[in-house]
Amino acid sequence: MTTSQHKVFNIVKERLSEFDVTPVQYGVLQCIWQFDIDSPNEVANFLDIENSTISGILERMEKKDLIIREIDVNDRRFIKIKLTDKSKALEEPINIAAEEVNEKILSMFTKEEERDLKKYLRRICTL
Repeated sequence: MTTSQHKVFNIVKERLSEFDVTPVQYGVLQCIWQFDIDSPNEVANFLDIENSTISGILERMEKKDLIIREIDVNDRRFIKIKLTDKSKALEEPINIAAEEVNEKILSMFTKEEERDLKKYLRRICTL
């Protein structure tokens, strides 16, 4: 499983490199684009990564002008993540690239195998 995960990660990394976005940064962007998650803690929980790790990821994303971290006006103890114009413009091309990667990987399976693989991966996600 580790070898398969690493292989897929490298394919995704290579495909996203043209956008200067890493796979984990793509995960953060997806949290915002798809689910409107705007809190670092919620992003960390959704992606199942440590809060201390998300802080560094967000810092690097801010340096790349992908996000802005703002103090929550209602509670200054909390930070909100906002998209920049750059990351908003990247949503469609990055999602197309991610879909191309999915299609490339899934093309080696029959439709039945693809269905089973997705079922088994969903089961692993429930651990």
